[in-house]
Amino acid sequence: MAEICYFGGLVHYKAPSPFSLHSLFRSKPHYYNSTSLMAECRSSSTVEPPSLLVFSGGTGFNGVVEELKKLTTRVAHVLPVSDDGGSTAEIVRVLGGPAVGDIRSRCLRLSDESTSEALAVRRLLGHRLPIDAHQAKKDWYDIVEGNHSLWDGVSRPYSETIRAFLIYFQNEILRRPNERFCFSNGSIGNFFFAGARIFFQSLDAAIFLFSRVSEIPCDSLVLPVISTNDRLTLGCELQDGTIIRGQNEISHPTNGTMQTVDKRHCSNSALPSKIKRVFYMSSEGNNLLHEVFPPVNPTVLEQLRSVDCIVYAMGSLFTSICPSLVLLGVGEIISSRSCRKVLLLNGSQDRETSGFTASCFVTAIADALNRTHGDPNIRLKNPPGYYINTLLVPKDGEIAVDLKQLSEQGIKDVRVVESVGDPKHGILFNPSSLINMLAGLVE
Repeated sequence: MAEICYFGGLVHYKAPSPFSLHSLFRSKPHYYNSTSLMAECRSSSTVEPPSLLVFSGGTGFNGVVEELKKLTTRVAHVLPVSDDGGSTAEIVRVLGGPAVGDIRSRCLRLSDESTSEALAVRRLLGHRLPIDAHQAKKDWYDIVEGNHSLWDGVSRPYSETIRAFLIYFQNEILRRPNERFCFSNGSIGNFFFAGARIFFQSLDAAIFLFSRVSEIPCDSLVLPVISTNDRLTLGCELQDGTIIRGQNEISHPTNGTMQTVDKRHCSNSALPSKIKRVFYMSSEGNNLLHEVFPPVNPTVLEQLRSVDCIVYAMGSLFTSICPSLVLLGVGEIISSRSCRKVLLLNGSQDRETSGFTASCFVTAIADALNRTHGDPNIRLKNPPGYYINTLLVPKDGEIAVDLKQLSEQGIKDVRVVESVGDPKHGILFNPSSLINMLAGLVE
């Protein structure tokens, strides 16, 4: 028995073995494999709904995920693992590894809501601790020890499994006495994810576990664009040659403070120059400005080859979308496909895209997929029309739609979708109108 000491008492905990999780998964044990899982789902259905692959971040597309489930659950959600802000930054700082905040956020949106227990699990894994550091630590220990009201409605098999990995996460923190961990505004789902990833030494296995615990439809895939157990750092080069290190510093710098930030309406000063490209940087050693070239998750390439529609979602263009596009192999496959390739235009500007028109968004995506400003030995020269053939625009959005330039880029199918005004987020796609439009495109 491993003994972990908290200020609230002693918790005796035996590390979970993979065999203790089989009853939770309700199936014979097998390794995480997206192809087998999707085939398993389709075997019981004679008419297949359309399949989509969506490039997005952890925020922008979340608002339409619920509505998308009404059209199809055959969706591969491809997300970056380079977010270094908020509670994710604290986990990465102390424990290392990839950022899981965007993945956790999408998993929660896809999780089951059909039963009271499913809602209780979703509420638990979606909970954030208070901003006040002392109160956050107290609440965290109450949760780990099983005394918090968040456990109400969660059955014993689920609570024991979730607590096991939360305790494992806490144990990993205690093993690093020289690093003081701050629980302020921490995400319980992020802590669970980090505990599972470290235990299994596999990000894919952690996603598989989270997917089963939260009962995500088995043909819905949440895919890190890079499947890694290492920390990844995003960098960008501005047109004036300036290099900025870290996703948070690019999109919404917080001067080292932990705070909730609305990237689309933050008060940060504008970038000194427009962004030229994004790339991955070394996280280790002395030369932290050194560019690195991590391999893309093979399952992402596998899905790109077969889906009925590829979607570039709304969100932070350079820090949420482009990090998934600059990897070797992505542009090659997308340019070879003859399926629908749809760009969902943002409804408002942010720090990354100040002054952009619709054709500027298209150029940025094509440059990322072509790796235009990177190593000339791996550069592609495909026109934008090879990557995008349909543009969906929210009605009354802030971004100018320059039809002439879009036509010159090869994009002639531009459609306006009903929108909604949000006092916090500005102009957004109306979720049902957007999904109805996508349904018409893929069907």
